[in-house]
Amino acid sequence: MSAKRIERLWITGAGGLIGNYFVQAAREGALASSLIGLTRAELDLLDHAAVQKRFRREKPQLVIHCAAMSKSPSCQANPGLARKVNVEVTRQLAELAADAAFVFFSTDLVFDGRKGNYAETDSPNPLSVYAETKAMAEQVVAKHPRHLIIRTSLNGGTSPTGDRGFNEDLRRAWSEGRTLTLFTDEYRSPIHARETVRSVWELIARGAMGVYHVAGSERLSRWQIGELLAERWPQLNPKIKSDSLKNYSGPPRAPDTSLDCSKAQKLLSCPLPGLTDWLAKNPNEPF
Repeated sequence: MSAKRIERLWITGAGGLIGNYFVQAAREGALASSLIGLTRAELDLLDHAAVQKRFRREKPQLVIHCAAMSKSPSCQANPGLARKVNVEVTRQLAELAADAAFVFFSTDLVFDGRKGNYAETDSPNPLSVYAETKAMAEQVVAKHPRHLIIRTSLNGGTSPTGDRGFNEDLRRAWSEGRTLTLFTDEYRSPIHARETVRSVWELIARGAMGVYHVAGSERLSRWQIGELLAERWPQLNPKIKSDSLKNYSGPPRAPDTSLDCSKAQKLLSCPLPGLTDWLAKNPNEPF
């Protein structure tokens, strides 16, 4: 399906980071004749009857499902709710959208982080409740005849609520004068959400289906990410302490969930940027 010919589009999680950037991109590019950006206030996705009624009335041609319970500590504290939001809501939407195209956002954390540079063919082995629910939801979506599953990593940018991007968490902590302890041996593939959205739109336009990894091209530790952003915001007087996962006690953390994005990159007209290069080339971008 060409992204330029969408008549009716649903974007869930429009009040979140990636969902909001999708809404912006769709509006700026006039990519849909009818765009419905759904926030929690506009439609409670846990209200099955309300979702069913609205879906059947509006009959979207494409559903981009970004809504999720995405804070890992909240999922660990309330696994029942996490499964309802991340698995059962996804199941309902995928069933309702049986005749539409369905795009689902998953996470690099479906992997246990023992090897890093994960390809789409690697087997998930989630360690946390959040990751478990995302892996379960992937299995649900994989049964959809026209599915596109996007695994991404840490996404940054500006969210409507100011607390969804990894950069927003760091900025808020430093603004409050806190010192952050960041691991030198926990690796991710950070990316700006605008780059994620640009790339996924192109995959949609090219008719991509199946599982694709879309993340930054640079493997960075939490400590390295913190150092990069500390350099960007010297006015905050950022304070960082380095530590190792070996000294961590708490819910399981995957040490290296960096992603191999070569499958997606073969279809994309622009390279997926690493965070270091992106920050250097976009010094005035709100971040």
